[in-house]
Amino acid sequence: MADTYDLIVLGSGPGGYVAAIRAAQLGLKTAIVERERLGGICLNWGCIPTKALLRTSEIYHYMTHAADYGLTVEKPGFDLAKIVERSRKVAGQLNAGVKGLMKKNRVTVVEGTGTITAKGKLSVKQGDKTVNLEAKNIIVATGARARDLPFAKADGDKIWTYRHAMVPQEMPTRLLVIGSGAIGVEFASFYSDMGAEVTVVEMLDRILPVEDAEISEFMTKALTKQGMKIVTKAGVEKLEAGAKGVTAAIKDKDGKVSTETFSHAIVAIGIVPNTEEIGLEALGVKTTRGHIDTDAYGRTNVDGIWAIGDVTGPPWLAHKASHEGVVAAEAIAGYKGVHPMKTDNIPGCTYARPQVASVGLTEAKAKEAGRKVKVGKFPFIGNGKAIALGEAEGFIKTVFDETTGELLGAHMVGAEVTELIQGYVIARELETTEEELIHTIFAHPTLSEMMHESVLSAYGRALHF
Repeated sequence: MADTYDLIVLGSGPGGYVAAIRAAQLGLKTAIVERERLGGICLNWGCIPTKALLRTSEIYHYMTHAADYGLTVEKPGFDLAKIVERSRKVAGQLNAGVKGLMKKNRVTVVEGTGTITAKGKLSVKQGDKTVNLEAKNIIVATGARARDLPFAKADGDKIWTYRHAMVPQEMPTRLLVIGSGAIGVEFASFYSDMGAEVTVVEMLDRILPVEDAEISEFMTKALTKQGMKIVTKAGVEKLEAGAKGVTAAIKDKDGKVSTETFSHAIVAIGIVPNTEEIGLEALGVKTTRGHIDTDAYGRTNVDGIWAIGDVTGPPWLAHKASHEGVVAAEAIAGYKGVHPMKTDNIPGCTYARPQVASVGLTEAKAKEAGRKVKVGKFPFIGNGKAIALGEAEGFIKTVFDETTGELLGAHMVGAEVTELIQGYVIARELETTEEELIHTIFAHPTLSEMMHESVLSAYGRALHF
């Protein structure tokens, strides 16, 4: 006989486990099904452990530049195994935290591989055993996985995906990073700071192509100054792994193909949604390029089947998945305060050195939308706190609607901008105008003063530059 619930969540990533918690808070008897580790890719193999690695490389960078701060450090070095061990401990601690949250909220955790067998029915394979579950509503939160090159599958030895890059057995000496989105640039930054010679290859005309063009240009110069080689409008035509490394055939913008050798390669060319073999086809759940189609509440075209997170449409970000989980759970519970999901105010962050953060429209997108804009910019070199920190490279850019004063977008590059961006996210959520931001008092000395100055700059009122 099947165990019966009000809601079953398939997948326990940042979307799935948050949906389960919110559903339980609203009084729904909830179960969550996970085939690997609670917390999903983000917590165990993505967002969190990569930040642990990047923190290590940041500290190592400061150690190797200690003289800039009047400090003396003799022969800085590192232990790769211990770096990886720390990252895995951080992930393990948070995995245990999610287990605690499930227990606290009385969410039943069912370990195993889940398949939707019919509306309201889900079977979980646990080795030789199968557990049957039933619920009126099922949320699919199965996430996504790294996309392989069709002609060169990642082997975990010389050709890596992000999962391999997080637990290296050896430090690359000459690293090829294929793809320059957030994942590619973050790993390029980590390994470069740890001493590897890094080449980044991007098919489009600039790195971090979803960001504002000026941010991409700044990052190209900054990473090049750090010693990286940035190759845009280029593609890897061939990638072969051998005992001593990988050989890559790189086709440039003019069609010329050059062959180069590297010790390792990281493939960071996007994701593939985990929609196969979970029962969606038989139910007739609609998808677009593999991603499940949903409305603003997470409903699919099949009654009782919902979907959230990376298995649905872009942007593919953990915080977007979590919010979708809350929205879906509230809709299922009939919560009167539920609001439809909006994707126009979701911040994006890249935790490289320097960091990148943004929200809303780029200047180009705002103009394409027919908006007449006012643009403000303020450099880190004009900020006392940034200079005191020794982090004077970067800038903040704000884009306003000239007619209404609406903050259309904000774009940042520099130290700690992934923390600063939330100020603009809140401003946009509250529909704050330029006048309200201008009259807001920012603490001194802080990096956040640059946010104020960027707004002032858009209206010809910058005070410190």
